[in-house]
Amino acid sequence: MKRIYSIVIIALLAIGLTHLSAQETAEKEQVDVKGIVFGHIGDSYEWHITNIGDTPIRIPLPIMVYSNTTGWHAFLSSTLERNGGIYEGFYIAPAGSKYEGKLVEQDAEGNEVRPFDISITKVVFSLLLNSLLLIILITSLARWYSRREQGTKSPGGFIGLLEMIIMMIHDDVIKSGVGENYRKFASYLLTVFFFILVNNLMGLIPFFPGGANVTGNIAITLVLSFCSFIAINAYATKDYWKDIFWPDVPLWLKVPIPLMPFVEFFSLFIKPLALMVRLFANILSGHMAILVLTSLIFIGASLGPAIFGSMTVASILFSVFMNALELLVAFIQAYVFTMLSAVFIGLAQEKKKVKELK
Repeated sequence: MKRIYSIVIIALLAIGLTHLSAQETAEKEQVDVKGIVFGHIGDSYEWHITNIGDTPIRIPLPIMVYSNTTGWHAFLSSTLERNGGIYEGFYIAPAGSKYEGKLVEQDAEGNEVRPFDISITKVVFSLLLNSLLLIILITSLARWYSRREQGTKSPGGFIGLLEMIIMMIHDDVIKSGVGENYRKFASYLLTVFFFILVNNLMGLIPFFPGGANVTGNIAITLVLSFCSFIAINAYATKDYWKDIFWPDVPLWLKVPIPLMPFVEFFSLFIKPLALMVRLFANILSGHMAILVLTSLIFIGASLGPAIFGSMTVASILFSVFMNALELLVAFIQAYVFTMLSAVFIGLAQEKKKVKELK
């Protein structure tokens, strides 16, 4: 009972503090919900952490671009702010521009053009940070086993949790999905699972170094699905390719119009496309839902105390529910992407068994 009372008191304090901060925000300026939502799910050349009074706390990130006219340029994003938003001819494209939010320059005719951009943006920085975290987690598990003799007691705590998840994915997903050649693809599929899981979980943390929308970025899911595309088709058997270009269907579906071969060939690209869109859409929509529900508190601050109080309570309850649901979705999406990749690889590894007629 004491724990329940403590939780209730903490929740009431959180509601009260949110109420006060929202009222202050509403009195100062109108909340830009669109800016909050798209500012979170979008990419940027700096990492905005918080505001202390009117002073924004940001982490400047390195900008590295190549211009067709002036060559390579490298500088910190804070340099743009110190020089009035433009440096060496480069600036961030304003709202309404074709390249809104991206670094651009002007050509000889005065048109905005994009340079070759390999900057360390917020998503890239978070991607590198989360990858480093993943390496630390896996090497810590490997180090534990390297220091123990075979047959010793199983690990407990966080190491035990990691081992349990690895064995579950290895035995229930990879082994059963791929088939007898599962060892060849186990390393890749385990890496994909934990990469997606870590990035999904870090994206739910509302403060630095979490909160970046990595797996909700379609460029990231495109690369992941392309890797699965290579794993599926580069190691496929002859029987698999025969079923693609000469499937076991009536002849009139193959000649003179190769209807079924075209459908089967098109399916080669549908599979990775489905993997890409499913992961991207689920993570992106989850982030947007949480941000919109949280923003209801600040919207209600300008509608009077009665409406504001009810909207605050409803917003907090729905936000807690959505965060709990997103924790589940973070695991499910990593699981589904790995499972479907394993199944697609397994289908490409199948060999037809010819039955001898007696």
